[in-house]
Amino acid sequence: MTPDSSVSFAEFLWVWNHLQGRGTPAHHARMARWLEARRADGGRGCLLMAFRGSGKSTVVGLFCAWLLARDPNTRILVLAAEHALASRMTRAVKRVIERHPLTRGLKPRRPDQWAADQITVERPLESRDPSLMARGITGNLTGSRADVIVCDDVEVPNTSDTLVKRAQLRARLGELDYILTPGGVMVYVGTPHAYHSLYAAEARPEAGETQPFLAGFPRLEIPLLDAEGRSAWPERFSMAVIEQIRRRQGPNAFASQMQLRPVNLVDSRLDPDRLRRYDDDLVVSEAAGRPVLRLAGRRLVSVACWWDPALGDPARGGDASVIAALFTAEDGSYWLHRIAYLTSAGGTGDAASDLCRQVAGVVRDLDLPAVTVETNGLGRFLPGLLRKVLREDGVGAAVLEHASHRPKALRIVAAFDPVLAAGVLWVHRSVWDTPFIAEMRAWTPQGGGGGHDDGLDAVAGCLAAEPVRLGHGAAAGPRAGAWRPGAGQVDAADDDWTP
Repeated sequence: MTPDSSVSFAEFLWVWNHLQGRGTPAHHARMARWLEARRADGGRGCLLMAFRGSGKSTVVGLFCAWLLARDPNTRILVLAAEHALASRMTRAVKRVIERHPLTRGLKPRRPDQWAADQITVERPLESRDPSLMARGITGNLTGSRADVIVCDDVEVPNTSDTLVKRAQLRARLGELDYILTPGGVMVYVGTPHAYHSLYAAEARPEAGETQPFLAGFPRLEIPLLDAEGRSAWPERFSMAVIEQIRRRQGPNAFASQMQLRPVNLVDSRLDPDRLRRYDDDLVVSEAAGRPVLRLAGRRLVSVACWWDPALGDPARGGDASVIAALFTAEDGSYWLHRIAYLTSAGGTGDAASDLCRQVAGVVRDLDLPAVTVETNGLGRFLPGLLRKVLREDGVGAAVLEHASHRPKALRIVAAFDPVLAAGVLWVHRSVWDTPFIAEMRAWTPQGGGGGHDDGLDAVAGCLAAEPVRLGHGAAAGPRAGAWRPGAGQVDAADDDWTP
C-alpha cells in the first residue's frame, strides 16, 4: 500500500489513537493542527512549549512519521540533550511506521536501514542521509543535511544550569543553520529550565541578548492551567492532581515546568519565617509489640542523615563540616531534628578522625540506621574512616556515599522550595542556636549574601535523599534497647540502605 499524502496530520493522529484504543486529547489535536500549519507556511522554525507530561514528544514523533508518509524523501534530524533521549524518538517513529495503516510500504527491507538511532524508509530518491537520524546535542553532525530538524528537550538542567553551559548550548544550536536545507524547518519542543532560557519570549540583556534566541519563531504555548485556572488535560490532570504536583515541585518548578514561565532563581531567597518550630523530643512507644517513634504526636516513618564534610575553619572563611538529621512523618511532613556544625578543635587524634567521632556521636544519640556522606572533594576518603570509627564506638549504622553533580544553588532551591511553600518543614528549637537560620536569611542563589551555606547544603541533602525506612532494621548490631524495628539483627542486605 502506498502512503497517503492527502491525510492531514490531525487525521493521522486520530487514526493512530483509535488503533491504540484511546481518544485524542483536545490539546493534542491543537498541537497537530498547529504543527501542520507551520510546515505549510514555509517559515524557518517554530517553538512548541507544553507542560511536563503533556505528551508533546509523542505528538512530535507522530508528526515525523506523518511527514515521511507524505513525502518519503524527507530527511529528519532529531536532537535531544543526550543521544539516548533522541533515540527514544526514533523508536517511537519506528513503531508508528510498522503499525499505522497509512505508512504501509515505508518500512525498509534491509535490517541495517532500521537501526536504533537512524532509519531509512523506502523512498524513490537515493541519499546518503537517512530518513530520520537521532543525535545528542553534542554529537558529531558534520556533513549532515536535513529538511526538518526537531530539537526535542535540548534544554535540560545538564545543558542549562550554568552560564557556560547555556552559552555552549546556544552556540551548538546556532550551527544547525548549516545543516538545514533551504525551505526546511526547525521545530523546537520543550519547557524552560532556567530564567535565561533559550525559549524565553523576551531578550535577556544581562546575558548579552538584544533579542530572544528564537526571535521570529511562531510559538504555541500550552500551560497546564489556562488564564481561568482550568486544566489543559482534565482527564489526566484533575485539580486535585495539579495541587499535589504544585506541593511536590514547589512554586518555582511548577511555574517553569507546568506553566512555562522561565523563573529567576534570585526570586527563591529562603525565608526562615516559613519554618515551623517545635520543642518536642523523640518519643519511643510500642504498638502491636513493635517499637514506634513519634514527634509531636506524629508517627515517624523514615529518616535521612546527611554529612557535608569539610576541614576548613569557618571563622577564617573556610567551609563548615555539617551533619543534619531529618525525619519524615506518615502525614508527609518533614522534621529537622538535629543539625550540628562540627569542629576538630580539641580532638585527641587527627582532624578527620575527630570529625568522624563527632558524626558517630550524633548517629548514636539519635540511634540512626544510616548516614550519607557527600563524597565530593574531601569526602572521598571519609566513608571508610567513618565506618571504622562507627565499629570502634559500637555504633550500628550503615554509611552511604553520594557524589553531588548539580550546582549547589540548584540543589538547595530544588530541595527547600517545595517544603517551604507547602509549610511542611518543622525545625527543632535547638536549630535556632546554630548558624542555620542566619544562613537562610543571608542566602541568595548567586552567592551575593556573603555568608556560608554549609548547613543549607546538608539539610538539602536530607530533603533530596530517599530516606531510610525506619522499619528496615539495623545495618549492624546496635546497642540494646534501640527503638528501631529489627534492632540487633545483622541480616539486612546492603540494598536496604541504597538511596
